[in-house]
Amino acid sequence: MTGRRPRTAPGADGRTTAPRYAVVVPTTGRPSLQRCLTALARSGGPRPARVVVVHDRPGRDGTVPPLEVPEELREVTVVVPGRARGPAAARNAGARLAGDVSWIVFLDDDVVPSARWGEDLARDLARAPVGTAAVAARIEVPLPVDRRPTDGERNTAALATAHWITADMAVRPEALAAVGGFDERFRRAFREDADLALRLLDAGWALDQGTRRTAHPARQGGRWLSVRQQAGNSDDVLMRRLHGPDWRVRAAAPRGRLPRHRAVTAAGAAALVCALAGRRRAAAVCGACWCAGTAEFALARILPGPRTRTEVLDMILTSAAIPPAATWHWLRGLALHRTARPRDPVARPAASGAPARSQAPEEAVS
Repeated sequence: MTGRRPRTAPGADGRTTAPRYAVVVPTTGRPSLQRCLTALARSGGPRPARVVVVHDRPGRDGTVPPLEVPEELREVTVVVPGRARGPAAARNAGARLAGDVSWIVFLDDDVVPSARWGEDLARDLARAPVGTAAVAARIEVPLPVDRRPTDGERNTAALATAHWITADMAVRPEALAAVGGFDERFRRAFREDADLALRLLDAGWALDQGTRRTAHPARQGGRWLSVRQQAGNSDDVLMRRLHGPDWRVRAAAPRGRLPRHRAVTAAGAAALVCALAGRRRAAAVCGACWCAGTAEFALARILPGPRTRTEVLDMILTSAAIPPAATWHWLRGLALHRTARPRDPVARPAASGAPARSQAPEEAVS
């Protein structure tokens, strides 16, 4: 990267006010997209030079469903079909259409930029040193004040302390291009941001924390959302293949409970095999280990929550289903990514910048 001057947008008095930026929003057409765009339009400050909405669930003929774009953004917004290959691929597609800008701001379709988001973004970008590849927003997850948060709400709340998530992340196009963009092997909205961050750091760029604030409402995915989320264990296998066994420390990613899930699953499987083989005592011992592990996991999720009848029932059912689901996706990841090779070093940019330090992760419940 060269130390050239960033492209800027002129103010009303002719003076420069902020670097030119584009916004890229990958979406599957969720209702939250409308709220996101409305908040973006009302956020004040310098407007984006372009807004690219990549709809990853187009119709069979490749057309995207109609979208009501706020009037303030209508002239600069383009809506294009994605390839249904996940948010990483959609972000790459949007970045290619961002135009001649100094920064690309990636927003998830379920976030809500604050009323001062545009002004704060302009300040974040203007202050970023030349060696800074990306500037993250401060993510806020509104939680209920009249009760304890549910398991799903607590999981979403973890985004507020996560590092480098692309829920709201501004990236220099030249830095993104230097490391090859997002890795499209990450098909879910999981770990593709940590992978990008580690590649940027390895290439000598810096990652900074900005001042702008963006709300991320708690996800509402129904009883089995936590079970479906175990698919991320396959992505964790890919992260280990690409970045080595210490990737969690470098990415400040909690280790989670996969080792315990594997142990509980093994105990349950052993109990079943022993029972079928007529070995009752061994089956009882293994079954007791499975029950103890499942009960411990359920209690760890029930106690911090509202403890309503519905929540307790959900935690009991999903605590029995999560360990085998996590183990299955881990095994699937081992098979799927068995040929993945460690990342090759990327040439360092001309401008210097110290990589951001990672804090040691804390263990997560699920």
